[in-house]
Amino acid sequence: MKIGSKVFDGGTHVMAIINLTPDSFWHESRRTADDVLFAVEKALNDGAEVIDLGAQSTRPNYTEVSAEEEISRLERPLMLVKERFDVPLSVDTYFAKTAKAALAAGADLINDIWGLSREKEMTEIIAKYNASVCIMHNCKTPLSGDIWKPVADFLKNGVETALNAGIDKNKIILDGGIGFAKNKEQNHELLNGYEKLLPLGYPLLLGTSRKSMFGGNVEDRLPQTLESTRLAVKKGVLFVRVHDVKENAEAIRREYERG
Repeated sequence: MKIGSKVFDGGTHVMAIINLTPDSFWHESRRTADDVLFAVEKALNDGAEVIDLGAQSTRPNYTEVSAEEEISRLERPLMLVKERFDVPLSVDTYFAKTAKAALAAGADLINDIWGLSREKEMTEIIAKYNASVCIMHNCKTPLSGDIWKPVADFLKNGVETALNAGIDKNKIILDGGIGFAKNKEQNHELLNGYEKLLPLGYPLLLGTSRKSMFGGNVEDRLPQTLESTRLAVKKGVLFVRVHDVKENAEAIRREYERG
């Protein structure tokens, strides 16, 4: 898997979540242009290898903001990060207009929670900039019954769309979409069987950090997040996308030491 100039070919790595929003569900992840450099520097020092900037909260019952608003939130922070740090930079968006602005400003990966299904221009833009993409499962109607076939079929369709547009096979990563169009039991089923997505032939990203599937208050969900990260290591997941970089990086290290 290639993101920017860096190749990730094994092990489990940390993608740090940095939200440029006033309403993301975990308040500790919220940043602005005034403090984004401090947040990125800390994430890198704590063990992050990719930074994921998001300018739209996708928490449950979120209120969508426009692509223009996303771009206004992203422009200066993205520029500052690219000027200061040599690190692969992901941008979390499903708007083609935002993706184009982000890639033109130097972003390396588009993390699309609608798996290239929301706006057809998205795939063409990613291909044009020779960028990487994370294709995540999502759907408008919550899943019922067997979850594996619809998730796999959606991801296969996303991959086919990407390849047909000219996106490099080595720049595609898949996300099963924990927390999206799935209930608590389905989220746990997906997590516990995440390796079932490996036969699709692409590296996997896992996003469980402090999500409601763990119950209780968001402030108290770190232990369960770390357990899911240890599970990701065992299942051969390439990336975990997390808020708490230091703790998750340490969990990965200890899991490898444990053998």
